[in-house]
This record gives sequence, structure tokens and C-alpha cells, in this order.
Amino acid sequence: MSSAPSQIVVGVVVERRKADSPWIDFLWRPAAILPDAPDMPPWSVLREEGEGVLFYAGSRTVELHRSETARYRENLATGGPQLWVILSPAEGEWPYDLAAVTADPAEGEAFTEAGANLVEAVAMPEVVREAVEAFVAEHHVERKFVKRKRDRANPEALARRHSEGRHE
Repeated sequence: MSSAPSQIVVGVVVERRKADSPWIDFLWRPAAILPDAPDMPPWSVLREEGEGVLFYAGSRTVELHRSETARYRENLATGGPQLWVILSPAEGEWPYDLAAVTADPAEGEAFTEAGANLVEAVAMPEVVREAVEAFVAEHHVERKFVKRKRDRANPEALARRHSEGRHE
């Protein structure tokens, strides 16, 4: 029976700051991860300070997969592990939807390919780090790197194939 969780629910705090720009009014960025989901509706105001406002953007589940333990381990080994928060453009009252949160750096980077997504790495809370470490300790299997060998080309076969394709 598995003791390390493969799913961790986290809350996401997003900051909105007044932009010093003639083209946009505000700058948005993921600011923090809460180690649990508070009992409040998404986009609730947490704190206003100066020209900045902190919002609770909602909660998401960080999915941990056995096949990705090497990436989680690399993230943990940095000494400052992070979670990647993905905000997608939205229509409606709020400019972004909380799309995902991941502990996999490669998955976080993949979300940047859409171009319109706002992807930011945020410090991983200690309790989440401990859960990811437990998952890696339980499920990581060291895989030996095997370099594939190419077949040596046969020049005679290449010459035959080349001449067979000619129409003279």
C-alpha cells in the first residue's frame, strides 16, 4: 500500500499591481502557494497594500506521476524547490483562470508554449516539499542511460538503391 500521496491540493495566491504602462492597467503574477485550499471563493481579496492586491485565485491539485520522479528529484535538489503556476487568459470578470499547478519543471515549461499563458515558478511550501520527497523516495527507480547504437551504413546497398531509382 502506498503511503506517499500522489495528489496534493494547494491554494494559489495571485498578485495584481498597477502597471506603469500606457497599454495595460495591471500586471498579474502568481505570488505564493498555500499548503491547503482555504474555504473561500476563488478571486477573494486577501490583502490590499498600496497599489497591489493579493487574491486567493483558487485551488488546484498537484498530480505526482511515478514516471516523472527524476524531474521532481532534480527540482528538490536545487535547494529551493518550486511549483509552477499556470494562469490562462479568460473571458469574463477576471483576466485569468487558474489552469494548473505542477512540481514538474518540464511540464511547467511546456505550458509556456501556448504563448498566452502566464507561467510563474513559486516557492514550494515545506509541507508540499515533504510530500513530494516522500513520493520520490517511495516511487523513484534509477534508470540506467542506454545509448543507442546506429547501424553501420553499407555503401554497396546505398549504391544499388541509388542506381535502381534512376530512369535513364
